[in-house]
Amino acid sequence: MTKKITIAIDGHSSCGKSTMAKQLARQLGYIYVDTGAMYRCVTLYALRHNMFTPEGINEEALRNDMGNIHITFSINPETHQPDSYLNGELVEREIRSMEVSNHVSPIATLPFVREAMVAQQQQMGSEGGIVMDGRDIGTVVFPHAELKIFVTATAKVRAMRRYEELRQKGMEADYDAILRNVEERDYIDSHREVSPLRQADDAILLDNSNLTIDEQQQWLMEQYERTIKSL
Repeated sequence: MTKKITIAIDGHSSCGKSTMAKQLARQLGYIYVDTGAMYRCVTLYALRHNMFTPEGINEEALRNDMGNIHITFSINPETHQPDSYLNGELVEREIRSMEVSNHVSPIATLPFVREAMVAQQQQMGSEGGIVMDGRDIGTVVFPHAELKIFVTATAKVRAMRRYEELRQKGMEADYDAILRNVEERDYIDSHREVSPLRQADDAILLDNSNLTIDEQQQWLMEQYERTIKSL
């Protein structure tokens, strides 16, 4: 019987990490966890509870409420993709809005938020057979993952992908605003004090700027098979 491993996929925003992780998990029969969606759920909670003020985030209120924020995933029977639930409510569409996108990075920099999310993520992936994507999976959440991938693409390519994704969902989209958001998130993610975005020393770099989804998935399967053979 083939050993079930932990696969950590990190990288910049809007570079297709979630898409590739979901497909890989489905191919392998693994569990997929969208860590970015988890931070988006916390951001949505904070927005709904008026925790963003002109002075910044009301950190005390959010810290006190972290025990009341429960995030789960359930496979959508129509799309066969995992949907995000915040305290039992389906919020997949809400967390993909530009309002959440524009507020998620400062939430994700808060140490107590990251601590709570990492604990939930480690619980989900404690027995292997999991594909998880995010910003710090290979460096913080699962530093001993058997396979680590770090994904990147140019900011313009990533902004266009995000623009097209929103348009396909029937949501309003402004390419220039999305590009600014992508560049701002890159800076914040790379410069935050807690768990900054960086490539783990033993991660394999994938620049998918010019790859089709099929080419990308073939490459991922090759890395998986190579890892399994080396165990």
